[in-house]
Amino acid sequence: MKERVVVTVAYDHAELLDIACVTTTLGMANQLGARIPYRQLIATPAGRPIELHSGLALTGQQPLERLVGPVHTLIVSGGLGHERAAADTRLVGHVRRLAKLSKRVASVCTGAHVLAAAGLLDGRKATTHWGFAAQLAARFPTVTVDPDPIYIRDGDVCTAAGVTSALDLTLAFIEEDHGPDVARTVSRHLVTYLQRPGNQAQMSIFTAAPPPGHDVVRRLADHVASGLDGDLSSATLAAYAGVSERHLARLFVEHLGQTPGRYVRQVRIEAAANLLTSTELPLAAVARRCGFGSAETLRLAFAQRYGTTPAAFRATQTTTG
Repeated sequence: MKERVVVTVAYDHAELLDIACVTTTLGMANQLGARIPYRQLIATPAGRPIELHSGLALTGQQPLERLVGPVHTLIVSGGLGHERAAADTRLVGHVRRLAKLSKRVASVCTGAHVLAAAGLLDGRKATTHWGFAAQLAARFPTVTVDPDPIYIRDGDVCTAAGVTSALDLTLAFIEEDHGPDVARTVSRHLVTYLQRPGNQAQMSIFTAAPPPGHDVVRRLADHVASGLDGDLSSATLAAYAGVSERHLARLFVEHLGQTPGRYVRQVRIEAAANLLTSTELPLAAVARRCGFGSAETLRLAFAQRYGTTPAAFRATQTTTG
């Protein structure tokens, strides 16, 4: 094999970052030690220039309709044009055709809708941008949609979450193709994380929607965030808010989408993750500050939430220049 052909499918109102995270990362791998270089092609309908969501124009290198295999990796970009792209039977048909000629197939963000329309996600587990996960699940009930991970691999098909998760997925591809040393070298030159694990959650309390509009729930959310090392049991929270535990549970499910216990656990884990990556505090101190009884309890919570240990999380989330 003299080169690995990577085809990125783009269409009108695609998201530039979805494309550039892939192409820039693979291009840097070529410069920094890839044993078998990547040959990248941007394929667009009829090979014509496309108008990106940002208003910029991108020139297509190859007509999607004329591409033939073999293809090493086929990647469908996302963007606000995904609905029209997924409804375009010609585009979808050529994605389906090329997938049969590809070793790996992937999507970024809402590009998962195009893969789903092509039947490539049937019976598979997939992810997409958290804001479009419910839409994907409703339109394609044969797909098991998980809105949490930043990317998912199911067999030879990968789906990445929103926008910059394309960088994480591409780094994973580089590691698979060329080994961890090349992937780490690329990530350092990009001044980015030394690869976030794919099962890291997209959403966190630090980037999620603003505090809920309901006064009682907002006050409780603030109370939880400011007192993680205290007693945050449902009984204590209900007493603080002056409501029954049953009513407290209804409020949390309605406005936060989960029970009080689950919410408190999520906030504590997210806070611990933040401390692990922003301080040098030992694990026991992090556990105490975030309301975990012991370092071992924190380890168990991390394994359930992220599928990794706190030490590994801290190592992979630390950016070095």
